[in-house]
Amino acid sequence: MSTHVKRAFKYRFYPTDVQAAELSRTFGCVRKVYNMALAARTQAWVTRQERVNYNATSAMLTAWKKTGELAYLNEVSSVPLQQTLRHLQTAFTHFFGKRARYPRFKSRKTSRRSAEYTTSAFRFRDGKLTLAKMTEPLAVVWSRPLPEGATPSTVTVSQDAAGRWFVSLLCDDPGIKPLPATGQAVGVDVGLDHLLTLSTGEKIANPRHERRDRAALARQQRRLAKKEKGSANRARARLKVAKIHARIADRRRDSLHKITTRLVRENQTIVIEDLTVRNMVKNRKLARAISDAAWSEFRRMLEYKAQWYGREVTAVDRWFPSSRLCSACGTLQDRMPLNVRTWTCDCGTTHDRDVNAAHNLLAAGLAVTVCGAGVRPQRSTPDGQSATKQKPSRREP
Repeated sequence: MSTHVKRAFKYRFYPTDVQAAELSRTFGCVRKVYNMALAARTQAWVTRQERVNYNATSAMLTAWKKTGELAYLNEVSSVPLQQTLRHLQTAFTHFFGKRARYPRFKSRKTSRRSAEYTTSAFRFRDGKLTLAKMTEPLAVVWSRPLPEGATPSTVTVSQDAAGRWFVSLLCDDPGIKPLPATGQAVGVDVGLDHLLTLSTGEKIANPRHERRDRAALARQQRRLAKKEKGSANRARARLKVAKIHARIADRRRDSLHKITTRLVRENQTIVIEDLTVRNMVKNRKLARAISDAAWSEFRRMLEYKAQWYGREVTAVDRWFPSSRLCSACGTLQDRMPLNVRTWTCDCGTTHDRDVNAAHNLLAAGLAVTVCGAGVRPQRSTPDGQSATKQKPSRREP
């Protein structure tokens, strides 16, 4: 039985000069409309305590296009402009639901450059994608095939800081099927010396992608710092720095995809620790290493792949003493400094710190699965599910 999963397929493409100019104009108009709508909604609330919804901002957009100062909004497709208003509405919904901060204005220099097209604003035929306001299809590098018979529902075009162009096609993927159930369960302890330590005793090395390019990155950043602001030389230097960051991020993402896919395929239940990474990176000595390890991205990938393939991810409370608890006799040690990597319990068992933590996480996670309760009160995750036990939504009644 296949599950109908909306999946985005991302490809790189190489626009012509005319297409690049059109897309750049679209990005600018999308940012302008978003900021104006956000300012209007904020002003309405501050002055009149009035909530402005999507329909009101859509009417504002129509009026803006009729003014002389904003007539250039008519030069680009109207669909991305409407979509950015919908995104703003979603941002406010999350804010009022206390799931996010108040929406912020988009910056020309730092915000993501993107535009979203719905079915009325693009044509996809015979493997060729043509956007509204364009006469030629995009030169897309089809690095992997789309699902057979798939029809994209939305197309998102973006440009990263390194100047690379990407197109993301959202479509149903009927090929995603629940994997055959297995009795395997594994506890996973994340770390810095080793990226992951499994309860099976296996340790997965930390690639340290940022460290590999640290010297080259520092060299290019020094050159960037010496360039005059606003100059063409500074723009070129900034691009070189961005390319190094993009290379690091690409390698990190590829590594995490391989690891998470393997864990999901081999295990029915995966137990992890519910870490608050945003607080941990406040440690000045470990912030760079923790950011390079990308523990949050690892968890995000693990959870959505588990949901796709019918697996279960259980997160144990962050205060659970997995490192200080003897997995053999259950004795709890008073303290366990980070420099202690092996220790011997009073019962005579010698533990590897990380392997012992993985064993304890697995035991606690299985107890959560059976009893339906955590070892301590849990925080709520953004999607509303318990941070202790997360099951695929398709299994819920």
